[in-house]
Amino acid sequence: MNEISRPNDLDAFWMPYSDNRYFKSHPRLLARAEGMTYWTADGKEVLDGTSGLWCCNAGHGRKEITEAIQKQAAVMDFAPTFQLGHPVAFEAAARVAEITPEGMDRVFFTNSGSESADTALKIALAYHKARGESQRVRLIGRERGYHGVGFGGMSVGGIGGNRKQFGAMLPYVDHLPHTHIPTMNAFSKGQPKYGVELAGKLEDLVALHGADTIAAVMVEPMAGSTGVLVPPKDYLQRLRQICDKHGILLIFDEVITGFGRLGTNFAAERFGVTPDIMTMAKGLTNAAVPMGGVAVRNGIYDAIVNGAPDGIELFHGYTYSGHPLAAAAAIATLNLHKAEDLPGRAKAMEPYFEEAAHALRDLPNVIDIRNIGLVCGVELSPRPGRPTARATEVFRKCFDDGVLIRTTGDIIALSPPLIAEKSHVDRMFGTLSDAIRAAA
Repeated sequence: MNEISRPNDLDAFWMPYSDNRYFKSHPRLLARAEGMTYWTADGKEVLDGTSGLWCCNAGHGRKEITEAIQKQAAVMDFAPTFQLGHPVAFEAAARVAEITPEGMDRVFFTNSGSESADTALKIALAYHKARGESQRVRLIGRERGYHGVGFGGMSVGGIGGNRKQFGAMLPYVDHLPHTHIPTMNAFSKGQPKYGVELAGKLEDLVALHGADTIAAVMVEPMAGSTGVLVPPKDYLQRLRQICDKHGILLIFDEVITGFGRLGTNFAAERFGVTPDIMTMAKGLTNAAVPMGGVAVRNGIYDAIVNGAPDGIELFHGYTYSGHPLAAAAAIATLNLHKAEDLPGRAKAMEPYFEEAAHALRDLPNVIDIRNIGLVCGVELSPRPGRPTARATEVFRKCFDDGVLIRTTGDIIALSPPLIAEKSHVDRMFGTLSDAIRAAA
């Protein structure tokens, strides 16, 4: 039998997406959070430049959300939603439907963005089968796309490191090229000018596989986890046109871009393109309780549910779909979202944030900067033979100097809570500037 572990023994927790060996010899432990700030266990302040993991859009420690969770826990901690229900889940779904694009009024709850991605893909397949087109089984993703870590989302996703360790993915999957063209679009502010023609590669996949075999195309409106890739002008509109032409469903992964990040409720609104299916998570509950969701066009729900014989229409779901505490957190978060106009705050801060980001342009080893809404990516040239080392050094120095940033490869991402003030922006980019200089 193992010895009893100490309360802060680091050995037991196998950390996700982490260099476990390095971390456990150089731990960085966060102990408290409020507003824009984390505190370490020894009381050091760390400005949150990443909204946790793109998810605490309203800032940390919001008492309105905490009190809603506490109140719900005292009334009912859990209720199943298989053949039963509870009022809070239905209210949460209705509140989400108030801000989704017009005609997307049906919401299926999950527990994470990864589950939302797999759910969306299943719904797409079920929709075509319900319409008598069960041969539509092919799923199209995009290179450098990220749709979580379930086998469905990982298969459609296009980040090599997420796929190579696990062997074969789902069959019948193909990928569009990514939209990053640094030779033409470097240092773009907002949507880059060049690259709409890349959407036309979907026509090539249609010609290769046959439109009648393709169920759905899944993309992030703005690819976040791969390093902030903003879609070229008219790119998403062109994807929408091609999908409509061939009867293919268009899925937007809005796990990062939803709930105000780009200055609108969802990226679909920012870009003027309405998908057929839309995934969400992260900002849905301000990360206070894990929760995700999938919103679908009403016609998709009708085809699957109202067109089915009596009994279960979709053989899919999770024990915690619409969990009472998560639903309560979602309602409270959406109240804050509306009362404080978080998308409006992001939109108002965007110009200042943009200029602060692009002021880093002439620093050593900065090879690209791209931004939209309250998110930016700063790409550094990799050290010869040591990819990711420079960005990792910048991350560690920023943390030591009191600012949390995020890195992916040699790209630094900033995505602060939408309550950020100019002083926070100044501190974030000032600290980042110093760290980039030090890592030269």
